[in-house]
Amino acid sequence: MIHHSGFVNIIGRPNVGKSTLLNALVGERMSIITHKPQTTRHRILGILSGDDFQIVFSDTPGIIKNPAYKMQEVMNRFAYSTFEDADVMLFVTEPQEHFKADDPIVTKLKDIEVPLFLIINKIDLLTPEQLDTLMAHWSELAPSARVLPISALHQAGTAGLLKLIIENLPEGPAYFPKDQLTDRTERFFVTEIIREKILEQYEQEIPYSCEVSVEDFKDTTTNSGEALARINAVIYVARKTQKAILIGKNGEAIKRLGTQARKSIEAFLERKVFLELHVKVRDNWRDDEQQLRRFGYQE
Repeated sequence: MIHHSGFVNIIGRPNVGKSTLLNALVGERMSIITHKPQTTRHRILGILSGDDFQIVFSDTPGIIKNPAYKMQEVMNRFAYSTFEDADVMLFVTEPQEHFKADDPIVTKLKDIEVPLFLIINKIDLLTPEQLDTLMAHWSELAPSARVLPISALHQAGTAGLLKLIIENLPEGPAYFPKDQLTDRTERFFVTEIIREKILEQYEQEIPYSCEVSVEDFKDTTTNSGEALARINAVIYVARKTQKAILIGKNGEAIKRLGTQARKSIEAFLERKVFLELHVKVRDNWRDDEQQLRRFGYQE
């Protein structure tokens, strides 16, 4: 039996549905999804295997037009690096985006030598006439790409996309065990879940000023013998005023955050969780190279 395998990189600007698409294709909750942009900060691998294929998906941070911090510059480097190491590329866009022929991303797309699928996501927001116009526009901007309309949220067109991806994979071995779903650890996904809850609960700049670090993660048992994960996590913020907002009056906001995060972590880990949250200030960490390395943004 011939086996096909390869690396499929998902790129695009923030909030176009890259993480939703990854989850729809892999069938597991690999990337956090909120209504707010710049949700994914790190490159995340989601692995989908069948008897005769293995796809290693890479969900990347959204490409930011004008980075305001070193952190965003690093995120852009992560995203652009995926142009170089893919067997198949998925560029995701959505109806509200506007690209011109001289846009740096469009220029990059024209240089891609591997199979390129240009994914127009959120087609449920378009009339058939609007979709036809948008597809014609992208066919002109990226003539080497195959333009595919989908709705990742409603999984419309995703099965056909997956079939095309498999057909375009090169022959090759399985790079990971067939039952492995990701290269990331449970600890990593715990930090992502906590950050997701921060994005959902707090407004304005607060979520984008936070970074989460799991300081301690121990598997133990309850008195009744049930599996229990004891997790100690620290939320780092850029200013003292942000710490006060995160904690809230009489600690009510951080308690609510902890409850919501614990419930989601328990669902993800499939065991009980005891979660402790602390808040610390790291002045302007988003522009501090030493802190960025500590949080995994620098190699």
